[in-house]
Amino acid sequence: MKVYIITIGDEILIGQTLNTNAAFIGNILTQNQFEVPKTSVVGDNEAEILEEFKYAFEKYDVVIVTGGLGPTHDDVTRNCVVKFFNTELVNNNDVLTDIKEIFSRSGRKLTPTNEDQANVPKIAEVIRNSRGTAPGMWIHKNKKYFIVIPGVPYEMTEMMESFVVPKLISIRKDLKSVKIITNLQTTGIPESHLYDRLGNIEELLKGSKLAFLPNQYGVKLRLTVEGLTEDEAHDKVTEIEQTIRGLIGRYIYGKETDTIEEVVAKILSERELKIAVAESCTGGLISHRLTNINGSSNYYERGTVTYSNAAKVELLKVSEDIIAEKGAVSIDVARQMAEGIKAVSGVDIGLAVTGIMGPTGGTAEKPVGLVFVGICDDKICTAKEFRFGNDRLLNKERTSQAALEMLRRHLLGISYDE
Repeated sequence: MKVYIITIGDEILIGQTLNTNAAFIGNILTQNQFEVPKTSVVGDNEAEILEEFKYAFEKYDVVIVTGGLGPTHDDVTRNCVVKFFNTELVNNNDVLTDIKEIFSRSGRKLTPTNEDQANVPKIAEVIRNSRGTAPGMWIHKNKKYFIVIPGVPYEMTEMMESFVVPKLISIRKDLKSVKIITNLQTTGIPESHLYDRLGNIEELLKGSKLAFLPNQYGVKLRLTVEGLTEDEAHDKVTEIEQTIRGLIGRYIYGKETDTIEEVVAKILSERELKIAVAESCTGGLISHRLTNINGSSNYYERGTVTYSNAAKVELLKVSEDIIAEKGAVSIDVARQMAEGIKAVSGVDIGLAVTGIMGPTGGTAEKPVGLVFVGICDDKICTAKEFRFGNDRLLNKERTSQAALEMLRRHLLGISYDE
């Protein structure tokens, strides 16, 4: 079944709100073997919405519309549905009861505007909303399905997971093939270098698909395979993934939605190791990421933001002579920072970063984006140089990623040398 997703709202068109709804809907549908060939965004304009409805309903098996179901004047989706299907609004007692219960729980007074949300298109089966006042709508006509759900993300998510996807699965015809999508998370290598290392892509994939999806943290490899049976599809995925790992395995830190901090946290916890972090240029971002994980107290002991030279000397015992000779942004200082934070905290591993985030502060010898990451345990204290770009915030994110990846490789005994 082919599904067309329509997102409604001026706030998305003008860039005020990111279209996370379409991303969620597309992902959950794809994971459940539905094809999503196209999505669109339409503003809060009745004529344009009706035009989009006409196009989508003529060409696709399923249309999912999200947004524009609120109680205010700019929420026009419901009226557009009424006009498009030439139907009328009728009051739904179940929806009215749901709305009254929501207002009662919050201690608010129910207004006529909110009561009006209990009026739904006569042609529609109601999708009850357990998290808000706007009901969803399920319309079956001409052997096609037209589904309308709220734009509030947590309301949309609930309806998709509990009602829409299960019902679509129940009415779907038997699949002619089984599709499996798996994602490999890589970091520490550019997209073009990954591509080159994989060699002959057509020979590797044998008819399957591989997408390269770069972001500030690395490159996600999305592998899509099809088989006549689930076992056949799984066998294909396994074979291709094993080949990919044989070629670029050192750069793969996880699968699906894994983050580098989750992977590192698991290793540290399993080995019962404690870490402390000394940050200069990242201002606490590495510690922030490490402590985003539930149970971080099992492995994270402390973090310091030693931004100034004085802080590095006072708190981490970095040599004033080394700073004067080599500069605060140097491999020697990064190494001493890691050694210092380990010593003062008494942990198993010290991790440290120092660098020039920009856009100012760089020189010909030490340009913006120059970063050093230091790591120290009971056996070795070492540091490595990295070079990023000119964007300050991206440099902070990339530095935190590089530090966590250096930590991962250090824990697993994977060399950073090519």
